[in-house]
Parts: sequence; structure tokens; C-alpha cells
Amino acid sequence: MAKKIDKTNAARLLDRAKIEYDLVPYTVDENNLAATHVAEELGEDIATVFKTLVLKGDRTGHFVCVIPGDKEVDLKAAARVSGNKKADLIAMKELLPTTGYIRGGCSPIGMRKPFPTYFHSTVLDHPKIYISAGVRGLQIGIAPDKLIAFVGASVADLCAE
Repeated sequence: MAKKIDKTNAARLLDRAKIEYDLVPYTVDENNLAATHVAEELGEDIATVFKTLVLKGDRTGHFVCVIPGDKEVDLKAAARVSGNKKADLIAMKELLPTTGYIRGGCSPIGMRKPFPTYFHSTVLDHPKIYISAGVRGLQIGIAPDKLIAFVGASVADLCAE
């Protein structure tokens, strides 16, 4: 018998909006929270496993970038897209109080308050992408256009190629 997967807040929000998705569990390695590990565990291409990063701009405050798991955010591009002169990743200790999520379990859905959100342009290259369900060990598989519309996000080039 399959183990019942507890729904996360992110999953309940998608249910309420009647958006189709899959909850996909994976084995967490506390010493390796990298998206590349998640992709290996899921048996998916790393280009479809997106990580959620929270940044703070010098003009607009906090904003969210959702990028492919094997890429790095280009801080200058992220600042430009978000209307800032410069931006930096927030300190790890600020993640939980700011978003309600911990490292390795940060989802663009259901943060404590809505922040401007930007997805890297390659998101639209895939019929389905994976994002954190809001806890370590659980991903949401979802159509990117539905997710982008749901969180009110924009799509832009956020990564150095």
C-alpha cells in the first residue's frame, strides 16, 4: 500500500484554485539539499527542477526568482528585471521569518506574503516543471503556465548562460 502523502499549504492552495498538479516525494539528504540531488532522486532532467530563491533589492525590497536547479541567478539581471539597481540573496537566517519556509523547502506558492516573482525564461520550454511543495522531501509537478498565472509571476532571463 502506498504511503499517504500529507498535503502541504502550497498543495492546498493549488487545490482551492482547481489547478492540476502531482505531489512527488523524494528522499532528503540533509548534507545535500541541492536541486541536482532532487532531480536525481526524482529521475528527472535538472532543467525541469526549479529552485526558489529569495532576494532583496535596494529599491523594491524582497522578491522571488525561480530558476533551473543547475543554474545560478545573475544578480544584475534579477535587479534589472525587478526594478532595482542592485539585489542580493537574503541571508539564510532571514528565509524562515520572511517566507515561512526553510532552505530546501522554499516554494513560490504560499509564502507568508506575496512577493513579486520572476521565473527564468526556460520555464516555458517544458510541459511540466518541479518546484518545492513547501517542505523538504516533496516536490510539486505542475504545468509552468498554470503556476506562473497562479502566483502572478513574470518570465525573464535571470541566469548567466
